[in-house]
Amino acid sequence: MVSIGYFLSCEEFGPRELVRQARLAEDAGFQRLWISDHFHPWNDQQGHSPFVWSVIGALSETTSLPITTAVTCPTVRVHPAIVAQAAATAAVQCRGGFTLGVGSGEALNEHVLGDHWPPADVRLSMLEEAVELIRALHRGEEVSYHGKHYTVENARIYTLPEQPVPIYVSAFGPKSAKLAGRIGDGFMSTIPDSGLISTFREAGGGGLPAQAGFKVCWADTEIEGARTAHRIWPNEHLPGELAQVLPTPRHFEQASKLVTEDTVREAVPCGPDPEKHVAALRKYVDAGYDEVYVQQIGPNQDAFFKAWAAHVLPRFEHVGSERA
Repeated sequence: MVSIGYFLSCEEFGPRELVRQARLAEDAGFQRLWISDHFHPWNDQQGHSPFVWSVIGALSETTSLPITTAVTCPTVRVHPAIVAQAAATAAVQCRGGFTLGVGSGEALNEHVLGDHWPPADVRLSMLEEAVELIRALHRGEEVSYHGKHYTVENARIYTLPEQPVPIYVSAFGPKSAKLAGRIGDGFMSTIPDSGLISTFREAGGGGLPAQAGFKVCWADTEIEGARTAHRIWPNEHLPGELAQVLPTPRHFEQASKLVTEDTVREAVPCGPDPEKHVAALRKYVDAGYDEVYVQQIGPNQDAFFKAWAAHVLPRFEHVGSERA
């Protein structure tokens, strides 16, 4: 069965509002949660960036839904040994219902301590070694590790879940999809591309889970929704590798001036027509994802949850049962 989750945006909302949205999501019939992990928002209009591990602790006492970070970068700003400890604690708090989603990150978040931001191939190498180290620490033994990128001496994690934390790897191109297939317990993306999933599966992903997320803007009118989405998330539509290399929210705001409201309207389901939202969700289901997460852009959260509970989620209750 395909399961549908809600994507909590740490870039757009503070910690208490994120907890409230998680409750609304569970009440509306969403089955799981994604939550972003950032040091900065993409632009000042989004305006937030709480520490994700604190929010996960609060969520664990608020909802029974499983939670995945989408995604944590365990390579530059935060050492993988610290990520390993944080993920283990989160899994205990969530009673095993926690997945560590990892990716190679963005300069926006990772250069803040003054570290060099490496090229893509080096970032993937760092990610692979970080995952290896996290898994070693999650076995609960004392670890001394001297790798190409990281060193750990006499480290042991004492608070561990009963089962190792699953580690899913995000990918947006063939190189990272192959890496995800080779080292991941699952796959993550935001692209409704069956070819990307096939690359992951052929590289070793087999029948492992594939997750994806996308954004909508439920509003009273399509025009209102497009204006809101364009004001808050124009960066989502920047081309190429800009999202990985621009260093500050200010730079994203400058680049996003090239993104028009029409571009956003064409790419994002905006407004009150359920069929547009259903069609967008179906693209991801048809691409072959096992789990699909949706994020509502802007402040109109309550109306979104009410509308999706009534008009969208029921359309997918039995979709994908042939995969079971």
